Amino acid sequence: MTDKLTVSVLGTGIMGAAMARNLARAGHTVRAWNRSRAKAEPLAADGIAVAGTPAEAVEGADVVLTMLYDGSAALDVMRQAAAALRPGTAWVQSTTAGIEGVADLAAFAREQDLVFYDAPVLGTRQPAEAGQLLVLAAGPVDGRHKVTPVLDAVGARTVWTGEDGAEGSATRLKLVANSWVIATTNAMGEVLALSKALDVDPQNFFDAIAGGPLDMGYLRAKSALILDDKLSPPQFAVSTAAKDARLIVEAGERGGVRLDVAAASAERLERAAAQGHGDEDMAAAYFASFDEKA
Repeated sequence: MTDKLTVSVLGTGIMGAAMARNLARAGHTVRAWNRSRAKAEPLAADGIAVAGTPAEAVEGADVVLTMLYDGSAALDVMRQAAAALRPGTAWVQSTTAGIEGVADLAAFAREQDLVFYDAPVLGTRQPAEAGQLLVLAAGPVDGRHKVTPVLDAVGARTVWTGEDGAEGSATRLKLVANSWVIATTNAMGEVLALSKALDVDPQNFFDAIAGGPLDMGYLRAKSALILDDKLSPPQFAVSTAAKDARLIVEAGERGGVRLDVAAASAERLERAAAQGHGDEDMAAAYFASFDEKA
C-alpha cells in the first residue's frame, strides 16, 4: 500500500510514542495525544502534531490507534473523543484490555459506527522503536486495506486471528502469549535471587545450560538488566506487567481454569511495585524475593 493516511495515536507511553514515530516515518500524517502532554511533546520534533484533547487528535482521522494503560482508560479517552469521531472511521485498538475490556470497547465502537479492530501487539520498547512488533489482529476483511498500512508501519508481521474484533480473538492470543512472558520473567528473577541466597555465581548457571534446551535468549537478556543495573528506562514496566498478569488470571477464571503461576506472578509484580520498582523494567520483579528494596 502506498496510500498515506491521517492517523491519530491516543496514548504515547513507551509503546505509543514509538508507534507514532514509525507511522510518521512511513509518511503518514500523525496526530498524537497523551494524558500527560509533556510525554507527547517530544514527538513534535518528528513532525507529529501534538493535540491538546482526544477530540482534537481524532478530528478528520482515517484511523485512530489507541495504546493506553488498560481497557477502562481506552474507553474513557474514546468517550472524550466521541464528538469528533466520524462514522466509518477505523479504530485500531492496541491496548491490552482483557476479555471484558475488549467487549466494552467493541460495544462503544458499534454505538459510534466505528470499524473496530482488536489489535494488541507483542514486543517491548526496542522492537516498538524499530517497527518490529508482532501485531495480533482481528477485524473485518473489507476494511483491512485501510488499516494495513498502519499495522505495517508499526510491526514486522501481522497475524490475523478472526474477522470480528468484538470476539476478542486477538486479545485472547495476546493474553496467552503474555502469560508465558510474565511467567518466564518471574522465573528468571527467582533464579537470580536463589543464586544470591546460595552464593552461586549466576554465570555458572548460564554456562551449565548453554546451548541446551533450557537456554533462552530472553532469559539472558532479562537477567542482564538485573545484573548490569539497567532496569531504566523499562522495556515493559513492572506496573503494566502486573496489570496484564491480573487480566490473565481473570481470563483463566472465566474459562474455568486455575492459573497458579499467573496469580503468583501478579503478586510478585505488585510487591515489587510497592517497593518502588513500578516504573522499572518488569525484570525488577526480582526484588520481590527480598523484604526490602535492594
